[in-house]
Amino acid sequence: MFAPNQILKTAAPDFLKDLDLTDDELLYLLDLAAEVKACPADYAHALDGKNLGMLFEKPSLRTKLTFELAMKQMGGGSVFLEGPIGVREPLKDVARNLDRWVNGLVARVFLQSTVDGLAEWSRVPVINALSDLYHPCQALADIQTIRERFGGASLHGLKLTFIGDGNNVAQSLMLTGLRLGMDFALGCPEGYLPDPEIVIQAEGLAAVSGARLLITHDTAAAVAGAHAVYTDVWASMGQEQEAVERRRAFRNYQVNDALFAQARPDAVFMHCLPAKRDEEVTDSIMEHPRSVVFDQAENRLHAQKALLLMMLT
Repeated sequence: MFAPNQILKTAAPDFLKDLDLTDDELLYLLDLAAEVKACPADYAHALDGKNLGMLFEKPSLRTKLTFELAMKQMGGGSVFLEGPIGVREPLKDVARNLDRWVNGLVARVFLQSTVDGLAEWSRVPVINALSDLYHPCQALADIQTIRERFGGASLHGLKLTFIGDGNNVAQSLMLTGLRLGMDFALGCPEGYLPDPEIVIQAEGLAAVSGARLLITHDTAAAVAGAHAVYTDVWASMGQEQEAVERRRAFRNYQVNDALFAQARPDAVFMHCLPAKRDEEVTDSIMEHPRSVVFDQAENRLHAQKALLLMMLT
């Protein structure tokens, strides 16, 4: 058991991007998440008296409820505000009001600069619950799910393939997987590559860990030998006006039975949800016996509990 009063604190004051956690902190968090999941009662009072402020510019099911439940199940509380940040009053004023009332902030925003700005002005920890560049809390839950499925703490020798847009989810998975020694492949159409600076970071992580990085337009090459095949919606929130163009660009990037069959016979299917069934993924794959999408959703709760313990205790 991880004694609640002896939990490792993160060196960084905030969790704004995946690399804010050191490698050791990331591994510790994953182990702690497994422990919290197995023995939730041991942490029922770990955050007694703590309160979390939640600022969401985007609608949410999993992120909102799992953070709220994480706080409630560990003895704390949460308050929620939905709407644009820094419009009615300056962002720096918002941050300096909230840090007088709560012990931490969770922000789900359109722009990375918004969550960065909150952290600049806030005296309490700020957690990125999704931005245009990163979705680091999702990556934590996903890696926990992969470790559960394939048994053992080491990801070396495993391959994660992402099919679709080189978006915030893909970028967080790329950074998190590669630094832990997991091979990462991205199959995406032209014009939808990940951020070049993040790719450079990823290449550096792969060089250190010995993992392999592949970015290709060839879905078959991306999926070959994959232990996990992952996809996301073709048009994320804020990209609705691009939906028709994106459907054309991604029409050959659907995860269906034929593509999934090219992965390993024990491969799992992953999706961060919500999914548009029969668009980026067929209903048959969503309901496949090796689909772990709802395991991922459950693990959002446990991984975020571990993160909150490391940042608020």
